[in-house]
Amino acid sequence: MSRSLPEHARPRTRFATLAVGAVALLAFSACSRAAGDTAVIGLITKTETNPFFVKMKEGAQQAATANAVTLLVGAGRSDGDNAGQVAAIENQVAAGARVILISPSDAKAIVPTITKLRNDGILVIALDSPTDPIDATDGFFGSDNYRAGEVIGAYARARLGATAPKIVTIDLLPGHPTGAQRHNGFLKGLGLTTNPRESNENAAPAEVVCSGDSIGDQAKAQTVMENCLQSAPSTNVVYAINEPSAAGAYNALVKAGRDKDVFIVTVDGGCRGVDDVAAGHFAATAQQYPLRMAELGVQAGVEFLRSGKKPSGFTDTGVTLVAGEKLPGVESLTPVEGAARCWGTK
Repeated sequence: MSRSLPEHARPRTRFATLAVGAVALLAFSACSRAAGDTAVIGLITKTETNPFFVKMKEGAQQAATANAVTLLVGAGRSDGDNAGQVAAIENQVAAGARVILISPSDAKAIVPTITKLRNDGILVIALDSPTDPIDATDGFFGSDNYRAGEVIGAYARARLGATAPKIVTIDLLPGHPTGAQRHNGFLKGLGLTTNPRESNENAAPAEVVCSGDSIGDQAKAQTVMENCLQSAPSTNVVYAINEPSAAGAYNALVKAGRDKDVFIVTVDGGCRGVDDVAAGHFAATAQQYPLRMAELGVQAGVEFLRSGKKPSGFTDTGVTLVAGEKLPGVESLTPVEGAARCWGTK
């Protein structure tokens, strides 16, 4: 049976559809009816292939199916591809989406597009990564990325003991809130910086002997790590922005024969990353819950489409340390416990 949308959810303007080859737009019907007969929610992730966002799409689809709405999914080519995300948004709005869930690749550059959407009566919710400013969206469902950095920093401090840290940081890209929060939180956990969580600049105390940006990519991270081992052979701990970057760093350490005297801490907590902790490739990871982020985002979108009610502010979906070795004074899950919860509902 067809159902018309309430007045607040009916389109007032449409964006033109852009034919951009970089954007993959996949439509998943939550029921057998045509998209025009159902409520439509759009999800824009940073990339199509990163396992974190694959899990986010899975959570969104589960929630869309449970709530009998249509889900449209799009992404840019890579982390940082703002143009690809804008094009995906425009395609989804043209296809009838009145709710957009987005993990912004460029926290500032996406804001004008989001502002236009909201002015046109479209609900916009950030997932995982906030916009800059954070209140550019109607709500934000994600982890406290500063806290995620703090827990792996505290673990690194405990593991180092009396040994002075010589740190390589494998970062995201300059000025990105998520990257800066994880980086600065890590250094705060180590007791090396007081940079506030609101800062979008990476702190660089003397203990950081080498840094490079990976854009969250494994191959780029391996190159950064190889270069850092050449310029800073005293390195004893590596912070990596995410688990693909951590895997690249580990490959470089193995290649150089340094995987036994340098340890890696990272953020994500995916099933593969937890396996890497169990195998000793990573010392610890801060586990996040993208499936939960997506579920909450879709549920908020459904509530808006049905009643006009909007979410507001930041909803923390949690973060938990998973470590290969339990250390005194640092609360953590074992890899077995982490595997039972990897990227699922907390």
